[in-house]
Amino acid sequence: MRLRSGFGLGLLALLVVACAERPITPPVVTPPKTPAGPEQPPVYLPTPVPEGARLSDLPGWENTDPFIAIEALRATCQYKKGRQYAAICADMARQDFETPQQIMAFLNVHFRVEKVEGQGLLTGYFVPDYDAQLTPDAEFSQPVRTKPADLVVIPGSQLTPASSAPKVAARRLGELYVPYFTRAEIEQLPANAQYYMRPEDYFFMQLQGSGFLDLPDGKRVYAAYAADNGWPFVGIAKTLTERGILDKTQTSGDNIHAWLAAHRGPEATEIMNTNPRYGFFAIQPDQTEPVGASGLALPSGSAIAIDPTQNDMGDLFWIDADAGALKDSFPAYQRMVAALDTGGAIKGKIRADLYVGHGQRAGSEAGRIKHTLRMWRLVPYMGN
Repeated sequence: MRLRSGFGLGLLALLVVACAERPITPPVVTPPKTPAGPEQPPVYLPTPVPEGARLSDLPGWENTDPFIAIEALRATCQYKKGRQYAAICADMARQDFETPQQIMAFLNVHFRVEKVEGQGLLTGYFVPDYDAQLTPDAEFSQPVRTKPADLVVIPGSQLTPASSAPKVAARRLGELYVPYFTRAEIEQLPANAQYYMRPEDYFFMQLQGSGFLDLPDGKRVYAAYAADNGWPFVGIAKTLTERGILDKTQTSGDNIHAWLAAHRGPEATEIMNTNPRYGFFAIQPDQTEPVGASGLALPSGSAIAIDPTQNDMGDLFWIDADAGALKDSFPAYQRMVAALDTGGAIKGKIRADLYVGHGQRAGSEAGRIKHTLRMWRLVPYMGN
């Protein structure tokens, strides 16, 4: 700021006199501070978790990918807000993980493990990308069916004949509720469809539960699971092997899809109809990421579908799966995962469907996962 003439010069003279009349005290010089580096997240060692319940006791823990593990935890934190994971989630939000070791150390002190006794089955699923058209033709003959207006979900006790299931899909027939139509029956009904697919692609999209539809003009829409007809799932791999069409070791998703495409028409339709279960879809034009039954986007490799009557949605698990039964499968899957989805064929306490991503490459991997499964539940460690 400039000093104004007159007043400014007088003030300057007074300051000069004052300095001449009193001793000059040397200024205190503070040494410059060394710039601080980035704050390092704390490393928690050793773990306070008792022996026998530590993550390090899990098979394959030392070789796990920490970034898959932390993505699973982030998904659980997003779903389980305010629940038993709240303290861990709050602590994680304060961290700035810079190395895999820091992630592993964080997890090691915050969780203990509980074995789910027994063995089960791990399969894989993906979200496919399929071609679709706005008008049907000989190749794209399959309508993408949305949830029918006459499909209702009722208590099993109201069904005729009555069912022990708490909820069932049904339709009204006069004064009665009866089971909804089977796959074969549904395909004979008229369809008011906006999109059309190849029949084998549609069948596989029903198995996966959702898919992206690529249209001729370059647009893409997401077909999300909307409802199903309530009939039990029957895998057509069994049908194909029992009839001698495919060898048991050749029933990967790729091989089954190829056979259906090569026999498109009455022959393939008859095989597909041996699975009476039928899925319906809701078209979501603006959806860009696959979403599970949890309502959350699915992290590839870190999410599983579970049976919600046996395990809680959003919980964390360690899966150890090996002895793949299909040719060219990966030998083992060992990782931390979050339960973020469900599936019609996923039944039982030790049963999981691993989400491996979307697109053709993910589809090839998912179709080769049929592994013996062991599971551990990861429980927040509270120091007791």
